Amino acid sequence: MNLNATLFAQLVVFLILAWFTMKFVWPPIMKALDERAGKIADGLAAADKAKTDLAHAEKKAAEELRKARESAAEFRSGAEKQVAQLIEEARAEGARIVNAAREAAEAEAGTASQRAKEALREHVAALAVAGAERILRREINAQAHAELLTQLKSEL
Repeated sequence: MNLNATLFAQLVVFLILAWFTMKFVWPPIMKALDERAGKIADGLAAADKAKTDLAHAEKKAAEELRKARESAAEFRSGAEKQVAQLIEEARAEGARIVNAAREAAEAEAGTASQRAKEALREHVAALAVAGAERILRREINAQAHAELLTQLKSEL
């Protein structure tokens, strides 16, 4: 193998090409690769942050849902207690009305019974007077004997 000037010329051209590539071509390529790597890293970081935020949002939503269920259960419990109280109040009011109606009916029955007794006494007194008049065969003056009739009514 011969070492001649062509080999040295090719070596010089190769070194100039390597220097040119390293000086002018390689830095923009490296810069583009570094920018791309930065964008990829930013995208991965954003994805991780989004995943963390999603997990946090899911936990928060689950907590809010639990609180809402507890609140609904408390509200339902309060409503049931209020309904039970209203039912008890209505029962008490109904019992009071029934007792008042019963007392009024008993009072009315007592009054009606008293009137019936009075009417019966008057009727018995009138029958007694009529009977006494027939027995004595004379006329008895009811106005003159009003005191006697009142006494007879009270005895009956």
